[in-house]
Amino acid sequence: MKLAKNPPSKESQIIQTALNKAIANALEKKRKLGQYAVMWENDRVVYKGPDAPDTHNKQGER
Repeated sequence: MKLAKNPPSKESQIIQTALNKAIANALEKKRKLGQYAVMWENDRVVYKGPDAPDTHNKQGER
């Protein structure tokens, strides 16, 4: 597969900025509420926050 190396359009940049803001706001809200967040890092699911579960099993149970 060949990836295009064209710069993103102005519309794409606006969308990316809006998504980044929405994610930052959601993570900040979770932090203030003391809730953990679930993220994708290094090709795996990661739980972050003070009450995050230590492990994750495939059925979603703790």
